[in-house]
Amino acid sequence: MDKKEIKEREKKLLEMTGIFCSQKLDDDYFQLCEKLIKKMGRKRDVPFKRGKLEIWAAAVIYAIGSINFLFDKSFEPYMTAQQISDDFGTKNSTVSNKAGQIREMFKLKMFDNEFSTNQMNETNPFNDLVMVDGLIVPISSIPENLQELVKKERAEGRDIEFTTERE
Repeated sequence: MDKKEIKEREKKLLEMTGIFCSQKLDDDYFQLCEKLIKKMGRKRDVPFKRGKLEIWAAAVIYAIGSINFLFDKSFEPYMTAQQISDDFGTKNSTVSNKAGQIREMFKLKMFDNEFSTNQMNETNPFNDLVMVDGLIVPISSIPENLQELVKKERAEGRDIEFTTERE
C-alpha cells in the first residue's frame, strides 16, 4: 500500500471518528481521536493500513475512552463499550483487543498527559504531587518559587523532578 492509499484511509478514519465524536461525545474526544489517528499515521508501519476501518475507528474511540473513564457512569460523557461497537457494526471483543494494542503501542494510561481530556487533566490527583529525591511529596511542601517552576513546566507538557544537594 502506498502513501496516498494510507493517507486516504487516515482521512476516512478521521471522518468516521469525527462524526461519532461530534454526535455522541464532545470536542475533547474529537481532538484526542484526531491526534491519536495522526500519530498512528506517522508510524513506520502504519497500523490501520490493514483491517476494517470500522474496527480501527471504534478501537481508537475505545482506547481514548478507556483511559478517560468513558465507561464509568459517574463521568460525563458516558457510554458503554458495547454502544461504540454497535454504532460501528463491530464485535466488542475485536474492538477491545485492537484498543489494547493501541494503548500498548503508545503506552496510553490513565492521566496520560497527551491523551487525557481537559476534565481529566484538571482533576488529575497527581497534579498536587511532585518527586523530590525519589519521594513523592505534596507540591505545597516545596518552596513557592519551585512550585511556580513545576506549574510552568507542566503547562508546557514537561514534568520535573528535584534533587536536593547533600554535603
